[in-house]
Amino acid sequence: MNELTFTDVHAFQILDSRGYPTLRVRLTSSNGTWETASAPSGASTGAHEAVELRDSGSLYSGRGVETAVAGINTSIRELLLSRTWPSQRSVDTALCELDGTADKSRLGANAVVAVSMASARAFATFSGQELHAWIGNSLGQPERLPVPHFNVLNGGAHAANPLAFQEFMIAPTGAPTLPEAIRWGSEIYHALGLTLRQKGLSTGLGDEGGYAPEISRPEEALELITAAITDAGYVTGPSGVTIALDPAANYFYHEGSYDLNGRSYNPSQLTKYYEGLISDYPIRSLEDPLAEDDPYGWPELTALLGSRVQVVGDDLFVTNPDRVRKGIQEAAANSVLIKPNQIGTVTETLDTLTIAEQGGFTAMVSHRSGETEDTFVADLAVGSGCGQLKSGAPARGERVAKYNRLLEIADAFPALPYGLVEKFSKDRGTS
Repeated sequence: MNELTFTDVHAFQILDSRGYPTLRVRLTSSNGTWETASAPSGASTGAHEAVELRDSGSLYSGRGVETAVAGINTSIRELLLSRTWPSQRSVDTALCELDGTADKSRLGANAVVAVSMASARAFATFSGQELHAWIGNSLGQPERLPVPHFNVLNGGAHAANPLAFQEFMIAPTGAPTLPEAIRWGSEIYHALGLTLRQKGLSTGLGDEGGYAPEISRPEEALELITAAITDAGYVTGPSGVTIALDPAANYFYHEGSYDLNGRSYNPSQLTKYYEGLISDYPIRSLEDPLAEDDPYGWPELTALLGSRVQVVGDDLFVTNPDRVRKGIQEAAANSVLIKPNQIGTVTETLDTLTIAEQGGFTAMVSHRSGETEDTFVADLAVGSGCGQLKSGAPARGERVAKYNRLLEIADAFPALPYGLVEKFSKDRGTS
């Protein structure tokens, strides 16, 4: 029989990397195996994301998740134990129907995504496959080890400094193997820390493990990073190390204008500003360069810059299949960020990846700022074959867990290809 039967479902409250509550699910199958999954949480969230269920009251400043836990241990448990399940899609469809809302707000996206991820692990185990292989087979895509995008310098909602841009990432695009890429990232990260100390700047960390020095201008951050790349013995550019930016523009967008570096920009002016940065620095990826509610700016920016860099929609798309489909039609970007908890189920996440692939978009799998040691997104990046994963700095256990999982997969499956899957032109030279 090819259907899976669950014999127990149990959830409990745990803490994420920021010290706030989240939840973990343990799902037991009739064959005696059990799988767990933990829900991440974002600080920089899009308005159209699936909604976490948080408790009100004084405990944990109202951020507890006991209500979501109780929902798993009662109604979701009753659902999953009530029948046999032929597929992941059947489980996820039933979870969505039980929730009954468009944004998972009744049961909570945090509850639904943890159950869905645990279920995916259970189906992979039931089929005798590694999770990444099960995902690859589900998508019908060849697997690929991704280029890690290390968030080495934090600003925006992830840090207490005045830097408006949220993430400055390094991508070892020229590394020959995944283990080499991770070594490069680690060496550059520590070189950056040394540079900051030598300049008398703070080496305190932001939410995702990147340094959060007291600087305010993106150019300052980019100069520090390019210097660290050189100091670590590497070159900048596609054959060496490139830079990926996540400005997270929602957070400096106010009533139609962008407040940055002490001045206001309209969308066209901000696009020109990005164009200057791309010309001056080895930038290959630009995530959320405009606000989610700037519908005319996105196509204009993509038309101007999309042949030179990857234009990634995160808050714009929130891993939602319908929003990605619309973005493809409008040429609003050329890439989508993939975060399972933004949409709530594994099936919807895989559907979004399929739509992106069919529409000519690239995809980048991502962690969240509030993370756990769960490594689901590492397997998702490999199984989807998207070629890129961002999981924070090469530091802090909840971030390193994902990179270590990639190293484990690379060691166990040495024949897997490694590298980017780029669909925009690569006309940038080495600087």
